[in-house]
Amino acid sequence: VAEQMQSIGIKPQIILLEPFGRNTAPAISIASMLAIEKDIDTTILVLSSDHEIKNKQKFVEVINKGLIYANKNRLVTFGIIPHSPEIGYGYIEAEKELDSETINGEKILKFIEKPNLETAKKLIQDNRFSWNSGMFMFKAKTILSEIEKYCPELIEHSRNSLKNNNFDLDFRRLNKESFKEFPNISIDVAVMEKTNIGTVIPLDAGWSDLGSWSSVWNSGIKDENGNIHSGKVYSKESKNCLFKSDKRLIVGVGLEDLIVVETSDAILVTNKNKDQKLKGIVQELKSKGFSEGQFHQEVFRPWGSYTSIANEERWQVKLIRVKPKESLSLQRHKYRSEHWIVVKGNAKIEVEGEDLTLCENQSTFIPLGSKHRLSNPLKTELILIEIQSGTYLGEDDIERFEDSYGRV
Repeated sequence: VAEQMQSIGIKPQIILLEPFGRNTAPAISIASMLAIEKDIDTTILVLSSDHEIKNKQKFVEVINKGLIYANKNRLVTFGIIPHSPEIGYGYIEAEKELDSETINGEKILKFIEKPNLETAKKLIQDNRFSWNSGMFMFKAKTILSEIEKYCPELIEHSRNSLKNNNFDLDFRRLNKESFKEFPNISIDVAVMEKTNIGTVIPLDAGWSDLGSWSSVWNSGIKDENGNIHSGKVYSKESKNCLFKSDKRLIVGVGLEDLIVVETSDAILVTNKNKDQKLKGIVQELKSKGFSEGQFHQEVFRPWGSYTSIANEERWQVKLIRVKPKESLSLQRHKYRSEHWIVVKGNAKIEVEGEDLTLCENQSTFIPLGSKHRLSNPLKTELILIEIQSGTYLGEDDIERFEDSYGRV
């Protein structure tokens, strides 16, 4: 998010970082509380990161209409005009029929959970029903007032989470111990299903929810056999499939209606009609102790990223990428030593006050307990292999002395 905003010349006031997910209600509560500190009359627009909107002009028109209702202290949500009986979305019932041309808001009567196919077919015959997009607009003070009325514990947890925060460049890291007290609850359940001031505005702007692999297939550009290929893929006699490879070659022969996704963490194979079950599968992986259900092998940092390549109990191999002109903190480790091998670019290395420059195919050793820092002095990316060895290899074995990102 920070890099995307930087690329279009936007300087954010703050980006709030949650220590872990707790659904939409805690996020909206905290953001609204912080917003009214800046301006008591602030309007909040809540958007999901996995939505595609093709008709931007129409979208802006609908958002401007939403402002009118938000200024009247209504809680606005945007209902997608349904074009098919989808069972993967919730539905909203309005008091009157919705018209995507006039874009008038209507009072919300109720929210409907994801229906079965028979029910969905009936709902789309009635113009009062729309898909629940999960996008909202309201005054910060209005939503906080309704949260106080219907889910007051969110207010206390929000105040506590905003105490003793760590600031890191554009980021504000919320208090972990306080944040874990939040219930895992959506704003729909916490407020929207109970409030009497909900308004739904019709949105027909080429919207797609890319929160599932089947929706990615639906919105993507397909070949003559209905397949979508991304990455290293070879398919033969296959129809209506999505193949996505991050690194390894995927070969598909005689397949139909399948989603096959290869990442460094795991390989997914599922029928397109079953991908809505993935959220439950992820929870099962977590409960059964699979680390892949909770952690990614590639981890992003302000200076770049690292990817875990291989590991056992007393050693670990990482691929480290350092962005141009960036630097890691001056640090040391209590339980591990490190060996660095440069594979691309130049590395400036400081070990116990001594400076060293390494080119491609050169290496150095960082003894356990040594103060050290890695920097990229060039305008091109630095890539190196790090081999860790020690009795403990956790990321919390870092003692920082100096840091460009305020993490000391």
